[in-house]
Amino acid sequence: MIYLDYAATTPVLSDALQAFEQLSKEVYGNSSSLHDAGGKAESVLHYCRAKLAEIISGEAEGIYFTSGGTESNMLAVHSILNGLPSGKRHFIMTEMEHQSMHILKRQLIALGSEVSTMKPDANGVITADILERHLRPDTGLVSIQHANSETGIIQPLAELSSFLHERGVLLHSDAVQTFAKIPVNVEELGVDALSVSSHKVYGPKGIGAVYIRPGVDWKPVYPGTLHENGFRSGTVNVPGIGAFITAADKTAGRMDAVFEKHQKLRGYFLRRLQERSLPVSLAVSDSAGHKVLPHILGCFFHSFEGQYVMLECNRRGICISTGSACSAGHQEPSNTMKALRVPMEQALRFIRISFGYKTTKEHVDKLLDVFEKMKT
Repeated sequence: MIYLDYAATTPVLSDALQAFEQLSKEVYGNSSSLHDAGGKAESVLHYCRAKLAEIISGEAEGIYFTSGGTESNMLAVHSILNGLPSGKRHFIMTEMEHQSMHILKRQLIALGSEVSTMKPDANGVITADILERHLRPDTGLVSIQHANSETGIIQPLAELSSFLHERGVLLHSDAVQTFAKIPVNVEELGVDALSVSSHKVYGPKGIGAVYIRPGVDWKPVYPGTLHENGFRSGTVNVPGIGAFITAADKTAGRMDAVFEKHQKLRGYFLRRLQERSLPVSLAVSDSAGHKVLPHILGCFFHSFEGQYVMLECNRRGICISTGSACSAGHQEPSNTMKALRVPMEQALRFIRISFGYKTTKEHVDKLLDVFEKMKT
């Protein structure tokens, strides 16, 4: 099997598995317990908080561990909104956000909150002008994903955070796709809150984290919560967190080399597409001058719907994904394609290819061979 869906999830590193096994055997106490076994677990948590804070250039007291990116997004935004003054609770998010944010949006509206969404420009980028058109006197929080999971487009967060802070507005960012893939420095980006996930960085599923800049007021979604400084309920998964931080540290440590490798693979893929005259093109052109994650290639296959292309690749032992959500036989364009104003017929032809550690030119060639066969 050739796996080209690393933006969806990644295999677990052997070092992370070893850390999980060792901690499960040796550090099994509840980190909230006052006995020595609990103290040992709390020490591991303390180390993990410090290490994650170091990776993102933040402060350990701002780290809260969760069950993954979805919960991180939901708890971060909801908790910060709870902590804002009553006259500053208007919330803005982009239409390209992860599905978890769209679910949260519906929940917030049902609870009486005011939520606005904004579309990007034609290149998939949120600009200060776009922000300004949506800001209101009662806007207190904006959420903008650091990079899109379908197009790989990276948002200019440093510029946007400065614009927002001048107007007294906080910024949260979903950095699940960028964490440990490119530098994610909370000070340089100027974000007030950040969401990350373990299984995107070769760690186990079911673990994630939120960073909230110390000094930002928040109130728990579930009052009376005792764990994670009141941020999240439930016994803390110390072995999982240890495995997550082991994987994150290793992934971040070889970030530059992997980024360069993926840039070369991306260039090779695009050159070979052109040389072989295959009916595939990027959803957002690289020539537009914006920054992009090189390992994510969101494309349109011009002859077939994405769902069919994905299934044909799968039949030939290659895993890619499609941006179309399929439910009970009904296909619908993704939120990102809608936000980019892509016509439905074209949006349904979207496919996503994403590279990882083990991806080679041979893998790319075999994928292109499948595309060639589908063309004829």
